[in-house]
Formats: sequence, C-alpha cells, structure tokens
Amino acid sequence: MRIWLSKTSAVSLREQLKTQIVLGIVSADLLPGERLPSSSQLGRRFGIHPNTVRTAYRALGDAGWVEWRQGAGFYVREPEPGDAMDPELDLDRLISTLFQVARDRGHPLDRIQARIGHWLAIQPPDRVVVIEPDVELRRILIGEIEAAVAIPVVGFGLKECPKGNVLTGALPVALYDHAEEVRAVLPPEVPCLLLHSSSVPDLLTGQTRPGPDTLITIVSRWPDFLRMARTFLGAVGIGDEALDLRDARRRGWKRGLDRTSFIVTDSSIVGRLPAGCRARVFPFISKASIAELRDRLPGSVTAS
Repeated sequence: MRIWLSKTSAVSLREQLKTQIVLGIVSADLLPGERLPSSSQLGRRFGIHPNTVRTAYRALGDAGWVEWRQGAGFYVREPEPGDAMDPELDLDRLISTLFQVARDRGHPLDRIQARIGHWLAIQPPDRVVVIEPDVELRRILIGEIEAAVAIPVVGFGLKECPKGNVLTGALPVALYDHAEEVRAVLPPEVPCLLLHSSSVPDLLTGQTRPGPDTLITIVSRWPDFLRMARTFLGAVGIGDEALDLRDARRRGWKRGLDRTSFIVTDSSIVGRLPAGCRARVFPFISKASIAELRDRLPGSVTAS
C-alpha cells in the first residue's frame, strides 16, 4: 500500500496516516495479518517524528483496526468470528470502492470531489433542527414538527447550533421572532426556514365552545402557553372562573385530570396525560408554516 503525507495540509499528519490506513484496510490493500511499516521507516521516509506514527498506530489499535505484537510491530487485526459489521466500516468500504472505481475509469480527483459535493448539496435533509432558546417552547415546537414529518427532529439553543456537525444534512427551523438572532449564529451558507405562529382566529376556527358550566383545565410546562391559552379562551367569552391553569413543571399536576372533561394542552404534554384523558391540543406553529416545512421535505411527510 502506498502512503502520502502532506506537511502543508490543514489535516494533521496523524489523521492523514490513520485515514489512509483505514481506507487501505477497508479496500483490501492491507490484508488481515499484514505488518504495517515501522514508525522509524515512515519517520525517515517523510521526515516526521516516529512518535507521530506511533500515536496514529495506537489510536488505530484502540479502535480495533490494528494490533500490537510484542517485538514485531503493528499488524492489521484479524477479524474474529461473530464480529458484527461496524456501520462506519461498511460506509467506508462503499466510499473507498466509489473512489477506486472512479479513479480506475480515469476521472481526476478534483472532478470526483466536485461531483460528490454536488450530490451532497442536493440531498434532502435527513432531520429537522429546531433552533429556539426557550427550552419549554422548544419542546412544543419539536412535538408539533414530529407529528408533521417522518424524519428525526432535534432541538438546540442559539449557542449550541454552530458546534460540530449539528447542521450537516439538516434543515434548520426557527420562529420569525428570532430571525436576526438565528441568522447571527448560523454559517452564512446555511439556510433556515422561519416559522410563523398560529393566530387567534386560526386557533379558534372549528373549535366547539364548551358548555357554560364546564371547567376547562389548561396544562403546559411553558408559562407563556398558559397565558396565551387563557387569552384565546377569553376571546370567546370564557372567564377566569371557568379555568384551571396547571404548570406541568410542578409536582401533582396530573391529579384529577382523568376526571376532567375539557383539557387544553400543547404537543409536548399531550402524550404525558393520564390514560383516558381527552385533550384538545392548541398548535403553536401555523398551518401555513407546517405546509411549507413539508414542501421542503419531499418524500418524508407523515399522513395528515
């Protein structure tokens, strides 16, 4: 197996060496039981410190790719019977095969990289990332979006988003209220779908007014939900004397709910209500924004 190392690359020499050896193993250029070049050999060949090579080899050993044999050096590890296929190893083999076939057919590396970049750019998102600083509101948004799409939905605060690979392959979404804050923390090339919240007419359309003697219980962990639901119900003439407001962050909030005839709650709480409860979920995200979100995720929409 031939090894290339570049001292001018932004990738460290250790990572270059580790990656090339892994690709050599998954592409069968390095076979089980084959001895790796010694650290002194590679050190002399590339003018690098042998400790750099040893550190890379030890990391490969810790990951199970190679093994140390006392007095003999590092060898490609023999797979043991019953070893399960590592998903990353399987993916590495597919990628290695792609590169090998493309190079064998005469395609230059820069062209391969450009086409891979093109195909990655047009892939549909594999998850939705909700960006919302308020933890409780974030839970509500996640719950509503999970009910509308068939791909994973995760959430982060403003400070967490730019870290690591959180946004790779994802569709970020946020409320219009935080448009400027979100744009400030996202990389310029990452688009973000801004969501509208439901209006009072939207929330009340099609809703049946409860009877005059009905006690309405409003349940949420988000204080603003309790306030808004109280406002919405007040808009149809239901006074405070007919309302029972429950903060689901407090102990005992479920007490007696199974005997309550009219419950108003949000998407993050409805699944935690006692068995037998019939609840009316007030959606926070507008129907138009949910429809726009679905349009961005072709082939991943849940049944309405």
